[in-house]
Amino acid sequence: MNIASYIRMVLPGVLLLLAGCDDSPQESYDWKLPVGFPEPRVPADNPMTTEKVTLGRRLFYDKRLSGNGTQSCGSCHQQSLAFSDGKPRGIGSTNQVHPRGSMGLTNVAYNATLAWANPALALLEQQIPLPLFGENPVEMGVTGKEVEVLARLQADPLYPKLFADAFPDKPQAISFPNVIAAIASFSRTLISGNSPFDRFTFHNEPGALTPGALRGMKLFFDERLECFHCHGGFNFAVATVQKKSAFDERAFHNNGLYNIGGVGAYPPGNQGLFDHTGQRVDAGKFRAPSLRNIALTAPYMHDGSLSTLSDVIDFYAAGGRLTEEGPYAGDGRLNPNKSGFVRGFVLTPEEKSDVLEFLGSLTDRDFLTNPAFSDPFAGP
Repeated sequence: MNIASYIRMVLPGVLLLLAGCDDSPQESYDWKLPVGFPEPRVPADNPMTTEKVTLGRRLFYDKRLSGNGTQSCGSCHQQSLAFSDGKPRGIGSTNQVHPRGSMGLTNVAYNATLAWANPALALLEQQIPLPLFGENPVEMGVTGKEVEVLARLQADPLYPKLFADAFPDKPQAISFPNVIAAIASFSRTLISGNSPFDRFTFHNEPGALTPGALRGMKLFFDERLECFHCHGGFNFAVATVQKKSAFDERAFHNNGLYNIGGVGAYPPGNQGLFDHTGQRVDAGKFRAPSLRNIALTAPYMHDGSLSTLSDVIDFYAAGGRLTEEGPYAGDGRLNPNKSGFVRGFVLTPEEKSDVLEFLGSLTDRDFLTNPAFSDPFAGP
């Protein structure tokens, strides 16, 4: 079977996406996109420029951008972990533990929504102020220290020129709106598309995937497991947008992780989409993240309650999770709001190993070491 036939069989939606890719000349910014990737959507009021990306990379890793000078964006989004942090739940600059884990930033430019369950956050420019200024929980802790933080940037020998180059039309270039715009621009460049899966699919390298990964891929895209319904398309994500998207799908799903008291409830203050809509049917609905580089972003689920990918497969095979004791006791398999795609399935040990091998094939080692994404403060 040739590659084109294989894609038609196992990658629903990919050919349609490729047909809609932007073939027009690039604008002012050269994305250097992987084969098969469309140009990301960029807001008109924050166009991409090399100068903004350069500034944004430095700001992303600068601990002086936090109120107490101890934490940067890169503290919770580490390149070696596909821009996640390896912790069950995030820990802010004041050591406050967050209710949810830090999401990986792989291909964040293509996300239809940001964060775990906020339908209003569709742009990085809307999301980035939350970790900077949020007070419950505190992340970067800038609120109340805005003047001090900007003074640190102004006193730096490099920032005045970097800001002036990035925002030549702004008389007061060093400002928080410009900080946010620059970090958003850098974040949009965090594009990963050179995994073994990509080399097999888009570069016609039949040997890029092992026999086990090939078997696992067929299982992944089979109705028996239903994985691809929530992790589909070129980005293996629940909902993806790009420059030519005709509409935005802002999808959230309940996967049966909890069912407190048998009424569909999730832990207080961490009930997903319900916390924004107040609709009981939305309790426990979260965004299904991209599976690209998923082997590096453990632990899993919004609260980090599943330690390994093996645990995740067992969880979905069971059709949800039974919590027998404690304040969160309940049978998630019977959650009334659970997605119809989380039905459970049976895998042999060999099949489970194949699925894990396929998920591992979504790891892009070049992405983890790309100097364009690295910490400029770390030295050579």
